[in-house]
Amino acid sequence: MSAPGSERPAADHPHQHQLVRTLGLLDIIMVGIAGMIGGAIFVLTGSAIGLAGTAVILAFSINGIITLFTAMAYAELGSAMPEAGGGYLWVREGLPRPNAFISGWMAWFAHIVAGSLYGVGFGSFFSYFMGPEFLGIFIESTLFGFIPIDKLVAIAAIVAFSYINIKGTSETGRTGTIVTIVQLGTIAAIIAFGFWAISEKPDWEANFSEFMPLGVAGLVAAMGLTFIAFEGYEIIVQTGEEVKNPKKNIPRAIFISLAIVVVLYCLVAFVSIGAFPLTGGEPAWQFIGEGGELGIMRVVDLFVPYGALLVLGGGMISTLAALNATTFSSARVAFAMGRHYNLPHALSAIHPRNKTPHIATAVSGVIMAVMAYALPLTDIAIAAGVIFLLLFTQVNVAAITIRRIYGDKLSYGFKTPFFPIIPIVGIFLKMGLALYLLVTQPLSWGITVLWIVVGFALYRMYTFKQEIEHYAPVVTSEGDLKRRDFRILIPYTPENPDRLIKYAIRIAKETTGEVNILRVITVPHQTPLSAGTAFAEAARRSFEPLEKMLDKEEVLNHYLVRVSHDSTEAILATIEEQKIDLLVTDFEMLRNDRKLRTIMTCDVLAVRAESDVLELEPESERIGMDLNPQGVPSAEKKSMVVVYDGGEHSDLVLKTTSWLEHSGRFRVNLLSVNARGMADKAEGRSPSHQDYLSKLGVELKEIKLDSDNSSLSADATLKAIGTFTPDIVVMGASIGGFSVFNNVDFFALLDQLNCPVIIARNFTIPGVHQAKSVLLRLLKK
Repeated sequence: MSAPGSERPAADHPHQHQLVRTLGLLDIIMVGIAGMIGGAIFVLTGSAIGLAGTAVILAFSINGIITLFTAMAYAELGSAMPEAGGGYLWVREGLPRPNAFISGWMAWFAHIVAGSLYGVGFGSFFSYFMGPEFLGIFIESTLFGFIPIDKLVAIAAIVAFSYINIKGTSETGRTGTIVTIVQLGTIAAIIAFGFWAISEKPDWEANFSEFMPLGVAGLVAAMGLTFIAFEGYEIIVQTGEEVKNPKKNIPRAIFISLAIVVVLYCLVAFVSIGAFPLTGGEPAWQFIGEGGELGIMRVVDLFVPYGALLVLGGGMISTLAALNATTFSSARVAFAMGRHYNLPHALSAIHPRNKTPHIATAVSGVIMAVMAYALPLTDIAIAAGVIFLLLFTQVNVAAITIRRIYGDKLSYGFKTPFFPIIPIVGIFLKMGLALYLLVTQPLSWGITVLWIVVGFALYRMYTFKQEIEHYAPVVTSEGDLKRRDFRILIPYTPENPDRLIKYAIRIAKETTGEVNILRVITVPHQTPLSAGTAFAEAARRSFEPLEKMLDKEEVLNHYLVRVSHDSTEAILATIEEQKIDLLVTDFEMLRNDRKLRTIMTCDVLAVRAESDVLELEPESERIGMDLNPQGVPSAEKKSMVVVYDGGEHSDLVLKTTSWLEHSGRFRVNLLSVNARGMADKAEGRSPSHQDYLSKLGVELKEIKLDSDNSSLSADATLKAIGTFTPDIVVMGASIGGFSVFNNVDFFALLDQLNCPVIIARNFTIPGVHQAKSVLLRLLKK
């Protein structure tokens, strides 16, 4: 099996029809503005003013700053990986299964709910406009006495924009641009009339005399109510495969649209409060707040001729613009998931003439229409807000891990400054807001959790099997029918197939586990996977010597042969499918495969060895000597040096020590490493570990490292290890905070050890350890 590097394939779907790049910078700016403004600028602003008073402008400004942290992650990844799917795609690249499916499942649901809400919003505005209060055309609110007219209008709007999106991306872009320009014109007219009214009122400043009338709680409540309105960049990145020059245009569109929208929200709030005529009665913020969703309409009608009609028209236009944008984005999420077999593959079909994902658009439109007619969208819409916050949290984590996996191999049009502090702050902000909604709107979390549980069940029963079948199918599988709870995986290496098997057998005996051996037949991306099946029989025969060795040691074993374009994907799929607990692999292979290191979901022992020190046969059979109580000649015990620093990988280091030591062939020597930044962790964990080590009767030696100088630290560690004259060394994937895989000085240390080295690496959720480390450093400062 060839060890892959960290280069991302040029195309993960070479046999698919591709979308066409027809959208320009203006088109996607308008998509972003439409998605962010929606009808919220007319509907939510009044309620927000009622909560925050004149401080609503501060609430909008803070929301704009908060959302900027995640917007930068979207700008970076959108410029480097401009494909349909957006956040779903990046989570797929940067986080373990089943995060990708769950993120796509959540995003698809949230986009559809948002589209349904905009459709219903348009239906409500339109019915109100046609009703007795205005034109008087709709006398009754229902058709035939039981069909709500506003719901029928909503369905008609959804059908119309689904058709436009199927007809072509250019048509969608032009329609969206025209509608959004009319929307901006309406908002500009309100702002202009507002400033004119303010200029005619010498005492307008009195309207701003009560700042934060409900205190900080009111300000926070207004932020929570309106925050989701500023998250339209998720829609912008869905244009990744259809925008010209995405490397530059996607970041530009995100920042330009965000700036425009924040300014517009602040200006509408400012003129609504400032232009309110003082009559000596209730203050402006209270008058607007009491109107709730109609608050802006009420106040605009006081300073703009036909103001209510203007706001009503603006609301209709705004909801149509947002409906167009969310119809586009929901279809792209479904399209991307279908492309990767996370949803039925038919959703990835491209219309031969229009070059649009017509099936994904039609299916999303149908679901959107059903939701608009039949479901209580108010509660579900709040759940969509929680879902977007969880998705944005995943994307921030993925931004960190993707940098780790690909480094500078990706071509960025924008790179987040102060990395990784910015995405880490984004993680905490999004999770904080999500938890705020848990307290204030617990039903939203109930709906969210239910949707995720349904998605996870679908993933386990259907999606995962389909994905594996199309990306890394098993062509041969042999072994014992019985399974063990503890499962070990070894990637097969043809050049030295039995080098790792001895370690796996030793561990399997200690844990009463089983050994799984995986051989991956890799074929080029341009070649169908079926071509690899021709090598299946030869691959099966290569397992026979290992099978005999495993059977002789009475260790349960299984052998799998997979065909894949990407050996990393095959290993990751096997880890999840077979519920692997421990991967035993070659150090160089793992070091060169950043993706596997970053998103695998099991512990790993990476072995770096030119020769073996493990013997499987009992010593009494190999040499006729008196044995100690453990069955091994004392003089023949080999020196095992354990490098222990109390860090995140120390638990696995001690487990590995125990597994090997129980063979009776090693005397254990402990090198305790103490470095600045690691001391607190070691102190918190050392008592139980020291008790355990003392029972083994180990020889202890302690060294202190300079956490700011890797070269001196590596030299000190090497010198200390050398005093034990080691036959084998066990250490964690990081020593004193320095990565054995990434730090050049500690990697050079391995070259100077003339004995096998086992590097233990605990499974941790990607991004969490980095976030924790940065947070601890900030708190110490």
